[in-house]
Amino acid sequence: MLSFFLQKKKTATQENFWIEDLKKQPRPKFHTLEIADIKRETDDCVSIAFKVPANLRDEYRYAAGQYVTLKAEIKGVEVRRSYSLCSSPLEDEIRVAVKRVEGGTFSSYANEQLLPGMKLDVMTPQGNFTVPFSPSKSRIYVMFAAGSGITPVMSLIKTILWHESRSRIVLFYGNRSVSSIIFREQIDDLKNEHLNRLEVHHILSREDQGTDWLKGRITADKVRLYAEKFFIPASVNHFFICGPEKMIFEVKDTLEQLGVEESKIHYELFTVSTAGQNAANDTIKGTKADVLSHVTVILDGEETHFDVSSKGVSILDAALDAGADVPFACKGAVCCTCRAKVLEGKVVMEMNYALEEDELEQGYVLTCQSHPVTERVVISYDD
Repeated sequence: MLSFFLQKKKTATQENFWIEDLKKQPRPKFHTLEIADIKRETDDCVSIAFKVPANLRDEYRYAAGQYVTLKAEIKGVEVRRSYSLCSSPLEDEIRVAVKRVEGGTFSSYANEQLLPGMKLDVMTPQGNFTVPFSPSKSRIYVMFAAGSGITPVMSLIKTILWHESRSRIVLFYGNRSVSSIIFREQIDDLKNEHLNRLEVHHILSREDQGTDWLKGRITADKVRLYAEKFFIPASVNHFFICGPEKMIFEVKDTLEQLGVEESKIHYELFTVSTAGQNAANDTIKGTKADVLSHVTVILDGEETHFDVSSKGVSILDAALDAGADVPFACKGAVCCTCRAKVLEGKVVMEMNYALEEDELEQGYVLTCQSHPVTERVVISYDD
């Protein structure tokens, strides 16, 4: 397996998929791509690689840690799901991993029915779960992942190891058992190839490894213990966290209690809990008087006009109802596919787990979470 990595890794100057400046990425757009390869990673997870035609290479340039949205018609219903890229932009492919979830429409479809040669609509890459990497840097990264949360982390690990040759990584990866570890052989190969730069700790909830700190789930107590044994919080340049919502915020809060600056902690949510959604609904219900707003949405230079109540559907849903082909994926505030800029008026968001503080200051919002609170609102997807 080691030869797989040695053959595929390249330098950034050689690779067609590498992008350094996220601001240069185009507005997200779907293209129909053919499936090039499907690999069975575990009993309930497959990874899917796509063929990208030469004329679309620029649109599919990406940064480690980003995601794409897949769209398919399943039993007559359009289904969209976002999946993190597990490939590195230093590899000559775009690949995602899809773990089957109980009752999951798309994940079951991907694990049971997709085959090489079939086609799917694939949105161009998006996401902020990344930082700029440079060969001149010598950094320490600490990463916490659980289950399928390894997918964007895998992209980050490969990119750092191959592009920042003086940087080191410590990975804490939680799973049920050894057999459920996604990319287990690839992680082992990377560890063997970079013995002094990649340190891996597997935490298993259903198998005993002979020590309490490697058994169970990744919790606040374990994070404190790991900070004593394996890394010095103040010396770490960046922390990356991806997995279940509870784990993410428990790790994040613990790191902050240990003195880590918030700007050094990066996390990627796949879903939001029911409690979070209920709190968001209460936020909108708690706003002042209902306002009927005239909203203008700008997309590809064209304007769509419609009226929507501040306590009604989101601006995204109202725009779709009005016939605008605005981009969206999760509708749950965890991706930034529906990001747009408020040019006039004011809106409030129910939730936001995707936009950075500087984006908010510039007027960007998640339209799937936005409701107008002024009588006129102008929002642009082109800015």
